[in-house]
Amino acid sequence: MPVQLTEAMMMLQNVEVGRSSLDTYRASAGDAAVEELRRLAAPLQGLRVLHLNATAYGGGVAEILRSQVPLLRDLGIVARWKTIPGSSEFFAVTKAIHNALQGGTRGVTPAEWEIYEQTSARAAENVEESYDIVVVHDPQPLMLRHLVGRRDAVWIWRCHIDSSAPDPAVLAKLAPLLGEYDAAVYTLGSFAPPDAPPGRVEIIPPAIDPLSPKNIDLDKGLTTEILDWIGVDVTRPLLVQVSRFDHWKDPLGVIAAYRIVKRRMPGVQLALVGSMALDDPEGWQVYHEISTEAADDPDIYLFTNLTGVGNIEVNAFQRLAEVVIQKSLREGFGLVISEATWKGTPVVAGRAGGIPLQLTDGVGGYLVDSVEECAERILDLLRDPESGRRLALAGRELVRRRFLLPRLIGDELRLYADLLEQHPAPPRTPAAAGITGEDRDPVCGMRLHDDTKHQLSRGGRRYRFCSASCAREFAANPELFLRTAKRAGL
Repeated sequence: MPVQLTEAMMMLQNVEVGRSSLDTYRASAGDAAVEELRRLAAPLQGLRVLHLNATAYGGGVAEILRSQVPLLRDLGIVARWKTIPGSSEFFAVTKAIHNALQGGTRGVTPAEWEIYEQTSARAAENVEESYDIVVVHDPQPLMLRHLVGRRDAVWIWRCHIDSSAPDPAVLAKLAPLLGEYDAAVYTLGSFAPPDAPPGRVEIIPPAIDPLSPKNIDLDKGLTTEILDWIGVDVTRPLLVQVSRFDHWKDPLGVIAAYRIVKRRMPGVQLALVGSMALDDPEGWQVYHEISTEAADDPDIYLFTNLTGVGNIEVNAFQRLAEVVIQKSLREGFGLVISEATWKGTPVVAGRAGGIPLQLTDGVGGYLVDSVEECAERILDLLRDPESGRRLALAGRELVRRRFLLPRLIGDELRLYADLLEQHPAPPRTPAAAGITGEDRDPVCGMRLHDDTKHQLSRGGRRYRFCSASCAREFAANPELFLRTAKRAGL
């Protein structure tokens, strides 16, 4: 059935953001990082950039954009953030597409494709402004490039999903749309689909904002008061998972691991803190499954952003927890790992997506592959909290070097400049330094220095890596990374 949309639903929704000064990041990211961003932005003054995604709240993309757009403006770039409108039926379809790209086997029906195409067409009719760069995030607004046309802009598709093993039929349907973009950006070198259309591919990991309400420093007293006020017993050991309510995050597996821990340490508690997002209609289904599973245990807390638990509360949870758990089965990147270790809390997490890059070489916490192993590692950290503090402290330093917002913005500015050199329609002469010409890690996309020690040979070529963990990831499945590295020029 065709979906009837109101006039208000047809409009792209502008997202209002606050103001930020890049200079406030000197304490966390360092003076050199700030000055490098100003250098990169100098030739891009007045650049008109649109970031387009599906929702202004819930999930990592919205969190990044809320912090990134104000900083781009502080750098002299005319940045805007808009969301694509849609009905609940539309977002049910885009969730099915998301799951299919992430390896789900349900597929997408012809009727669902019709809803996707119809809603996209109505939204495209309302794209009126002109931009130099349009960054489209994930599958929800993907079709707009095809429907709107180039309009003298450079179009970038930013995929935050592990699409290394997608549903072939769904990928085949999306491939012509992907082929119209000037570049596709993936979180890791292994995430690009094997049969994606030819074209430019880049690897740019995401990052956290150390000055956002979710990550800003909170003292112990305020942290305790916040959690005490919402009903958590702050006198007993607390385990926490923060994520969307999503089967890929394995919340039922987290509960199973907690039950094993509780049999040995009866005083332990578990808080599952989830965010509901407009573009994720499956969230309530998973929420009800968790509620049913946890109904017999008063020490399992279930909180959402719709019941008063926002960024400040998440911040307090991640700080007060003895252990943060992120037992993902599939993962885009899992920034909650960096969030937790930045706050000095050790993490036990599934070996999925970008998580191993954040828990690397005994830093930050432990990687696990089963419910039982998850429980044992949690018990290790509960029995030896000093060891957990040392792990988390090393993790914080890793985040400082690799996963703070200024690094992400720098990578994207380099990409903008390089793409504009290839499509010089905008009236400016951007810097020539681009991502493709740089020496980068084929696993995580990080820029490499001359003193990089980690190297491997493959097919007569030597590849260099930023860390031993990236070298191990590459060695375990080199073809997965090489298919992207060749296209990215790495």
